Amino acid sequence: MAGRIPREFIDQLLSRIDVVDVINGRVPLKKAGREYQACCPFHNEKTPSFTVSPAKQFFHCFGCGMHGSAITFLMEYEHLEYVEAIEALARTLGVEVPREHAGRGEPRKKTDASLYGLMEAVAQHYRTQLGQAANAMAYIRQRGLSPEVVQQYGIGYAADEWERLIPLFGRDYGQQKLLACGLQIENDSGRIYDRFRDRLMFPIRDRRGRVIGFGGRVLGEGSPKYLNSPETEIFHKGTELYGLYEARNNTRKLERFLVVEGYMDVVALAQYGITYAVATMGTATTSDHISQLFKYGVNQVVFCFDGDRAGEEAAWKALKNLLPAVNDEREIRFQFLPTGEDPDSLVRKLDKAGYEAELKKALPFSRFFIRGIKEGLGLKAEATLHLIEDSARFAAEASALLDQMPESLLKKSLLQEIQRLGQVTTAAPVQDTYSSGHFERPWTRTYGRRYVEKSQGAPGRPGDHEVKKTPVRYAMTLLLHSPELAGSIPNPEKLLEWEMPGLILLYKLVEIIEENPHIHAAGLLERFRGTEYENSLLKLMNWQPKEADAQMLQQEFQDCFRQIKRQARRKALEDLLYKEQTQGLNKQEKHDLLSLLGDIHDTAE
Repeated sequence: MAGRIPREFIDQLLSRIDVVDVINGRVPLKKAGREYQACCPFHNEKTPSFTVSPAKQFFHCFGCGMHGSAITFLMEYEHLEYVEAIEALARTLGVEVPREHAGRGEPRKKTDASLYGLMEAVAQHYRTQLGQAANAMAYIRQRGLSPEVVQQYGIGYAADEWERLIPLFGRDYGQQKLLACGLQIENDSGRIYDRFRDRLMFPIRDRRGRVIGFGGRVLGEGSPKYLNSPETEIFHKGTELYGLYEARNNTRKLERFLVVEGYMDVVALAQYGITYAVATMGTATTSDHISQLFKYGVNQVVFCFDGDRAGEEAAWKALKNLLPAVNDEREIRFQFLPTGEDPDSLVRKLDKAGYEAELKKALPFSRFFIRGIKEGLGLKAEATLHLIEDSARFAAEASALLDQMPESLLKKSLLQEIQRLGQVTTAAPVQDTYSSGHFERPWTRTYGRRYVEKSQGAPGRPGDHEVKKTPVRYAMTLLLHSPELAGSIPNPEKLLEWEMPGLILLYKLVEIIEENPHIHAAGLLERFRGTEYENSLLKLMNWQPKEADAQMLQQEFQDCFRQIKRQARRKALEDLLYKEQTQGLNKQEKHDLLSLLGDIHDTAE
């Protein structure tokens, strides 16, 4: 059903769902003090580091850093999309997910749902035809594909006929829909005929399992070797990956994706137990592909290419396309196959364990980045840059590519390595442009040392950078722990008058809690899913105040606001003093300055 899910429904759903029940039904939990524990389902471990908080309705693994609400757990554990996870939780309560109608303005073009029905019907026809085609079954046996993997991927066969589909599907769907789905072609003379003939057919499914396109492989000799569906209303090559739906459904713990080039490679790898392979469909890898893959919580994506010159060039093109999507939390590697091998042939020689051992040798992004620049300049990968001209060209090429990457520790480290290898220096020290939040000033006051100084993720895990303490951050931490504290703020709007980093987010939290008095931490986080504030709040969620009574937490919360007010006034005073020295003050500003000086004097006494 089209339409946005109302925010109020998501709030109510999370208030009625118990994250402990959701997780315990899939991963057995044991009580441990105020929380529950288990060995993490998202990475291998012997000592439990996966905790579930009933108070916050939030889970967190101190081993791999995975964390979130019941919605996030289902998305990661069962590889669901956001809306699918909400629908799954709603089903457990026996309620229907409501939808809001689109607002006024330009109406959205509605996808013709019958196209999906047509594609599924044709896919079923191809599957039926496979068992009746001796040449197709002979090819299946020759390639060593088992009946199980053929069924799993829905492989079929398109008969060697020019007009097979119109008699079968024309009455129910009409020829225009056969053309709209790319199943038939109309040539310049107006003749209409089937696109796929005498080919092994691989249905391409979207994330919901709907057939949206086909890939057809020629049997024996012929050209083109692979024929894909064209761009249609429901099929877009630049964003879809063959085998992604099957990988999600057949791999319990998705830790990596392997991106290969052919349909047969995906199927053959799956037959040998490597069920996490996907393939692009005749297009270069895009940043949309990589973003889509990392949405499923994997730690690594490995791109597989031939080891010849053409493979190197394709890999370098893929790397350049991926630059906008590279960050510290995404491990990207490049595998180059031995001469004459493809994934299909190599996995048959090495078996699953041997092939996965080869994957561990895949080149990290950083090494291939530097090697590719050198080779692009006609230099050997191991060459030392002795000539000033080579150094300058090397640094210039690297800088142009780095400009396409978002700010991250990886980008900073690559820049430093480029400067070292190129033997170049900058006029000023390299600036640390990466920050782990929206805040700047450290907060040195320690409230009984009762809060941690660092997000408690896995040591060395990308993205788990130290977050400086500020009174604003600690106030938000206390709100996430005990939302009812928001009721003790006499005038929340005052926060918007002060100029301090983080106050806008603090005000947003208070505003949401006031409008939803019974909301818990997980519900608060859901309000910020996909926003610029999400990562900051997730890190603050891991600042766990030690067990304390409500009165103590209330005192600390109020102390935060005294510190915020004091720092905001000091900042305003500094700004007015600077303006007085440089531009002069008007009558109102002079009054404000005297008032602030009096406040500072009274505080000091």
